[in-house]
Order: sequence, then structure tokens, then C-alpha cells
Amino acid sequence: MKIDIITVGKLREKHFKKLTEVYLHRLKPYAKTRLLVVADEPVPARPSEAEKAAVLRREENRIKRHLTTDSYLVALDVAGRLYSSEELACHLDQLVTRGRSRWVFVIGGALGLSPDLLKRANLRLSLSPLTFPHEMVPVLLLEQLYRSFKIIRGEPYHK
Repeated sequence: MKIDIITVGKLREKHFKKLTEVYLHRLKPYAKTRLLVVADEPVPARPSEAEKAAVLRREENRIKRHLTTDSYLVALDVAGRLYSSEELACHLDQLVTRGRSRWVFVIGGALGLSPDLLKRANLRLSLSPLTFPHEMVPVLLLEQLYRSFKIIRGEPYHK
């Protein structure tokens, strides 16, 4: 099992970095999990639609370097599907059953993800309809992945 989490933009806050490391460590018994950071593009204060599209395209190109054809691509998208923790665990367990053992989760930058990446995704996943600080999203995702593995294996943690 291999999981890559690709995020646009660096984690700058120490406490978010530390929590990310904690959950990456906790996931070790379940999957080889990596957090890959790609550079974000500067966004003008009042970008035109053409400028937004150009930013998304450049970020998409950086993300694509880490994708392979056998990846199950999950795009984090506020308009994506909402799962409960149990439903997410069930979905991930079904993927494993079907032989899908390489998952790639993509977290967009300030403007989100390009329309092409969203179309290419096997799943568009929303963690919540709420808005979170960008640096918190990898932590929330890693925690939910850890929780999913605990649920799948019937191990204590999820309540």
C-alpha cells in the first residue's frame, strides 16, 4: 500500500508540520505514506480569469510530475463528496479489495485545483463544507486516513 499526499504550497507553521509528522509516523504500520510539496504560484491581488487559469495550469503541471497511470487519484475539493469516517474507511477498504494499492490525494493551492485535474480524479473528496487554513488540510487528511485504517482493522481509536 502506497499513499502520496501532494499539497500545493509549503507547510510553514511549526505546529502543523509537527502534527503532519505525527500522523505520517502513525500511518507507517498501514501504508508507505509520503507528503509531497509542490511550489505554489503567486496569485495577483485581483486576478483575471486568464490569470487564474494560468496559475492553476502551472500548479497542475507540477502536480502531474508525481502522478502515475496506476494511481487512484483523489482530489480534495470543497464541492466533492462528503463521507463519514466509517464511509471513507469502507470506500478505502473496497479499493484495496479491488487491487487499488496506490492512492494519491491532491490538495490544491489558493485557487484550488485545475478543471483538468478535477476531471481526471477518480474521486473528488470534501473533508467538510467549512473553510480551513491551507496548512491544516494535510493534518486533517492524514488523521482521517489513520482513523480509516484503524476502523478497517477493528483496532481501538475510533469512537
